[in-house]
Amino acid sequence: MKAFTVVDCEQKSPEWFAARVGRLTSTGAADMLAKIQKGEAAGRRNLRARLMLEQITGRSQERNDFQTQAMRDGNEREPDAAAVYEAITGEMLSTTGFLSHNSLMAGASLDGHIGDFDGIVEIKSPIAATHLDYLRSGTVPDNYLKQVTHALWISGAAWCDWLSYQPDFPEALRVKVIRIDAKSLDLEGYERDVRAFLAEVAAEVESVRTMADLSGVMRQAVAS
Repeated sequence: MKAFTVVDCEQKSPEWFAARVGRLTSTGAADMLAKIQKGEAAGRRNLRARLMLEQITGRSQERNDFQTQAMRDGNEREPDAAAVYEAITGEMLSTTGFLSHNSLMAGASLDGHIGDFDGIVEIKSPIAATHLDYLRSGTVPDNYLKQVTHALWISGAAWCDWLSYQPDFPEALRVKVIRIDAKSLDLEGYERDVRAFLAEVAAEVESVRTMADLSGVMRQAVAS
């Protein structure tokens, strides 16, 4: 039995942003897990505050209007990258809008999946220098591995094919595919981290609501 519900919408649409409100998604995984020697990492603190505010207001705090040229180019090349992946593997990719976890404030947006979420695909189409780094290292960068971990945890898929695509390279070097097996990841440990973080978000929500209630009481007292 799947632990998620598919929200049928176009990614980046108003419905997609609404489905993500207050939920920990793949893009937040690295910030959630961020650690520093002393205190709390700024990215983690900022993420908790953003999710708290979204849960209280019901409005998305994500920016959807900022894109660098490299980001625009990557988004425009994504359909071509998916087609190349299908040609190489013989697998047909299916797409969804958003996977919403059934019991936790979490979810994921997939670039594609195989079959009944047997496997998933994460597509990147970076600038030339970054793609060259991927070709040489043959490894998934740590921040992207955290995103993949989140997507595998949400989807329950057995593996993820992480794909880097750069069409300006010679044909033999345009695509780098790295498969990450779910069994190679500590998904149980990741879920514990998610539950602990979401509990912090819930506590933040209650704290801010209490402050708002007290503020309202004080205003009434002054007015009377």
